[in-house]
Amino acid sequence: MQIAALADPTRRAILAELREAPCTVGRLAAGLPVSRPAVSQHLKVLSDAGLLAVEPHGTRRLYRLAPGGIDELRAYLDALWSDALSSFARRAEEVARIEGKDS
Repeated sequence: MQIAALADPTRRAILAELREAPCTVGRLAAGLPVSRPAVSQHLKVLSDAGLLAVEPHGTRRLYRLAPGGIDELRAYLDALWSDALSSFARRAEEVARIEGKDS
């Protein structure tokens, strides 16, 4: 799932960089405190999670955010938030009923 791919702060930093513009591994590695091979491994995890699109560009690859790649994660978080709000509303109604009986 995409949420697991985003657990690592380096991967989140990569996504933040790619929000600005598509990049090569070298350009991404230049701005991160990890090696180029490590950046490549992080890019693979993000690509496998469907968060990145990879475009061959001569002998290099250009990485960009995948259109719609975050949709599954967004749906998961929306459902989680909806469930949390529903639980909160049920609990608030329970407390209101209990307090109403005590009055």
